[in-house]
Amino acid sequence: MSELSLPLNNPVLIFSLLLFIILATPIIFNRLKIPHLIGMIIAGAIIGPHGLNLMLRDSSIVLFGTVGLLYIMFLAGLEIDLADFKKNSGRSVIFGLYTFAIPMVLGILTGFYFLGFSMATSVLLASMFASHTLIAYPLISSLGVAKNRAVTIAIGGTMITDTLALLVLAAIVGLKTGHITEGFWLKMGLSFTGIALTIVLLFPVIGRWFFKRFNNHISQYNFVLGMVFLASFMVELAGVEAIIGAFLAGLALNRLIPGTSALMNRIEFVGNALFIPIFLIGVGMLINYRAFFKDLETIKVALTMTVVATVAKYLAAWLTQKTFGFSIDERRLIFGLSNAQAAATLAAVLIGYNVVLGQTPSGEPIRLLSESILNGTILMILVTCTIASFAAQKGAENIALEENLEEKSNRASTEEHILIPIGYQENAEELVNLSVTVKSKNNTAGLFALTVIDHSSSDELAEREANKILDLAKKAAAATDTRLKRLLRYDLNIVNAITGIVRQHKITDLILGLHHQKQLSESFLGNVTEGILARCNTTTMIYRPVQPLSTIKRDIIIVPENAEREIGFPFWITKIWNIGRNTGSKLVFYAPFRTTEYLREIHQRFPIEAEFIEFSEWDDFLILSRDFKPDDNLIIIMSRKGHLSYNDNMAKIPQYLNKYFEKNNFILVFPMQIGIGFHSEYDMSNPTLLEPIMENFERLDDLGRTIVKLFRKIERRK
Repeated sequence: MSELSLPLNNPVLIFSLLLFIILATPIIFNRLKIPHLIGMIIAGAIIGPHGLNLMLRDSSIVLFGTVGLLYIMFLAGLEIDLADFKKNSGRSVIFGLYTFAIPMVLGILTGFYFLGFSMATSVLLASMFASHTLIAYPLISSLGVAKNRAVTIAIGGTMITDTLALLVLAAIVGLKTGHITEGFWLKMGLSFTGIALTIVLLFPVIGRWFFKRFNNHISQYNFVLGMVFLASFMVELAGVEAIIGAFLAGLALNRLIPGTSALMNRIEFVGNALFIPIFLIGVGMLINYRAFFKDLETIKVALTMTVVATVAKYLAAWLTQKTFGFSIDERRLIFGLSNAQAAATLAAVLIGYNVVLGQTPSGEPIRLLSESILNGTILMILVTCTIASFAAQKGAENIALEENLEEKSNRASTEEHILIPIGYQENAEELVNLSVTVKSKNNTAGLFALTVIDHSSSDELAEREANKILDLAKKAAAATDTRLKRLLRYDLNIVNAITGIVRQHKITDLILGLHHQKQLSESFLGNVTEGILARCNTTTMIYRPVQPLSTIKRDIIIVPENAEREIGFPFWITKIWNIGRNTGSKLVFYAPFRTTEYLREIHQRFPIEAEFIEFSEWDDFLILSRDFKPDDNLIIIMSRKGHLSYNDNMAKIPQYLNKYFEKNNFILVFPMQIGIGFHSEYDMSNPTLLEPIMENFERLDDLGRTIVKLFRKIERRK
């Protein structure tokens, strides 16, 4: 019976209770139209030592809560769009200064003149208002708007304001305790800069080395988690809060963990299912509602702190909106992400509360931050987290709804269908990874994996092997939450089998694999591939993986002259763009001047990290090999013979790849081209021929449709 006494001390029972709270809270609060994040905090207050006293906020809750907090910051750095982050870095700095300076000014004035605190206490109180925690980030991420520019700016601003607020905390506490010596700030600045550079520059190198050599998913997850905590500990050595290190680890590993990868799926799943909810429950356990009935001073301080913190953060978000011309919903996102006071605020109040400046005549300790401020902070955490969650949810839902409506209005009956013919196990997972990377975001059909068995063979071993390959592909797709349909076909002719599936399932894209130990045949691509290219007018990608796609630093894209005049241009450029967007690798285009005009305009609309180099002499193709590095992926845009973008040098490509690029990944892309029923001199600039083809472009996502519009715009201008 002692195990059932309160507070509970049976670890099995405690963990079981936590899991049922995590399970039930979203169900209950979602029905009430209340963000379930608030439900977690309220649940913590109910079961905590100041509520029903079901469990204590012991070391296990603190440990899991710390992991959850670092997880939030790590995910913020991991999911951020680095190209957008660089583009909006100036805006992040401005917002960071807004959201630091406004709370500091209001906090100092309120503490000194209204609450009657000392200047040191008022400054420390203001720094608590200035800091904030990205409590609402998991909610925004779950709604699919984590890459919105407002979210990117808010995350960047969080790093600035939290760092400055923690420096103020260190300065005030150091001055009052006499720990600040003559070289304190220089030493701290140099050590933090050195550690931050180590994380940002060295961690990607270590990560790329590890992911190239170890493909076990459990090992990869444990490696990532270990790197996050190592980075967090390293910045603590420099006197900075661990949350900064977790965010830097996210930035460092950002490009190695694509958003479409199985590893990212696992990271998000574990964090959102376990660590982050326990962190929120732990925050709720701090709430002591009885403290607000002790005296009027506590109520006065608590209400003042809550109002000032909320007003200051709202003003910072409003100023950011007006400065950059953001929408109301983007302002809601910024306010929702920046208003929640939790981790850094709690750390500051506990540190200030434990600093004893002296004693009263009766022997009571005189603290830098009084007990009324401590209790007021708890109320402020609860209220600001509630307001922040509602604001963030409202803004994220509106933005997500607007994006979904736009997608539905643009979606046609013809959908994207990607087929992956797979012949052996070794590259099945990488072919699926490439397919998941290049597929459009509005793809609802999923993927199709095909294995062909010789119809004349009755070998059961061949059938078992084929099913094993398809099961492996399906498992790889399931790890990324992508639907994959298994297709097993018996046929004497592989080309007939594939072309039959293409017609039957209305396939729009083909991903063909080439084993990394095989070379391209002297008869160019071999009879099978050439037969497929001759009979299937799809966007076809022939992929040879040497290393995981996530470890690629740059994608070198070689584009032939007149590629933009082919009907398939919008389709393959969308796939290439998706590689850049989903992996974070830099796209380097070598293309003729006319083609780069199109590419630059696309880049203005859809910014990613890209470089455009004018190149038209395919006779000098090998000269480009001097610029290739081991972690580069070579993408060559090809053409079927006799079409607009074909040139004779393409026949030499197999020889070049076999001899000079045997240690590099490469992708050969054959675009859709004019077939039966189209004039061989078809030109995208010819409006009479363009209109009948437009129906085929309707299945493209926003990027593809924008490309089609740019065709017309540029051609009219010329």
